[in-house]
Amino acid sequence: MQEQILNIAQPNILVQFITLTKPRVNALIVFTAIIGMMLAYPAGIPWDVPLMLKATFGIWLIASAAAAFNCLVEQQIDKKMARTRARPTVVGSIRTWQILLLAGIVGGLGLLVLYQFVNVLTMWLTLATFVGYAVIYTIILKPATPQNIVIGGASGAMPPILGWAAVANVVSPESMLLFLIIFAWTPPHFWALALYRKNEYAKAGLPMLPVTHGTAFTQLHLLLYTFIMVACTLLPVAIGMSGVIYLVSVTLLNAYFVYLAVKLYRKYSDALSKKTFAYSILYLSLLFAALLVDHYAPLFTRLLTR
Repeated sequence: MQEQILNIAQPNILVQFITLTKPRVNALIVFTAIIGMMLAYPAGIPWDVPLMLKATFGIWLIASAAAAFNCLVEQQIDKKMARTRARPTVVGSIRTWQILLLAGIVGGLGLLVLYQFVNVLTMWLTLATFVGYAVIYTIILKPATPQNIVIGGASGAMPPILGWAAVANVVSPESMLLFLIIFAWTPPHFWALALYRKNEYAKAGLPMLPVTHGTAFTQLHLLLYTFIMVACTLLPVAIGMSGVIYLVSVTLLNAYFVYLAVKLYRKYSDALSKKTFAYSILYLSLLFAALLVDHYAPLFTRLLTR
């Protein structure tokens, strides 16, 4: 047992654990949380950079722990999926107790950072997000219903609320709007992936929408949810949260997303589905960047005209 405990400190185990934290996925999570923090400050009010760094660190740690736990729970499913069958949990190069121990340390440290250096509200919201993703979505919803992505998307939409709460210590209507945008974006994003991975999901026994209801049904729903997403992205303008810069940017981004969704609905191909999935990631990143630029545009204008 002593040798096993010492093995945890070996770089190979730590590197394997890091791959299980899904760094690329977490990068988007942390990015939207940071945008939430920046939008919580009125333009011209200096950022509390140390607070933002602590909040980002805490949120990232807990998101990493949730991802590792997800990989542990889904190791039998991952064996049957081409994109996941090389994970350390599948090949057996890292043990269950090692993942649980490291995830516990990482997640616990994240909660401690948020509690001690940010605020209690953010800690509880982030813990609820962990439970929503790692337990409610991964263990309960994903293997039970083709609506797993729709319902479970709530946990993935939480980062802007976490970021906003970290600096403002409140769940504001504006942060809820950011949540709504990601929540509406999640189904077309994941269904584009599920369409070209349909056979793998079927083999793994997961009731994803293309598996349970067929490709044509999923194409239609991807298109319909894209229209819902477009409507949600216009709400920041409707309530005066954003202005012309965001409106122009999101109109262009939406136009291309709708174009891809319509094209995918009319004539399916794996290549087009992959293209839609890849664009959906870029889309969300650019949309949140446009929100940020629009928010601080008046400040930049004032500085340039002095």
